[in-house]
Amino acid sequence: MFGSLIHLGIDAVLISAFLAGIKRSTGLTPRLSDVPNKDIRQILRSYLELGEYIFDFAVVIFGRSSSFERKH
Repeated sequence: MFGSLIHLGIDAVLISAFLAGIKRSTGLTPRLSDVPNKDIRQILRSYLELGEYIFDFAVVIFGRSSSFERKH
């Protein structure tokens, strides 16, 4: 049970980071204005911000690694 919750939490963070990557590369983002409940909309906004934080963190870590290189 506890392991399943951790797995679902990690999956949720990965999906959020994936959406952050799409936003950074294309500018596309979920239309939160379509969510009628403002509390849920704020939760979703925070969820997407978490993904951006994780995405930025991963870029910094990978950028410092000798296993990755930048190609333009």
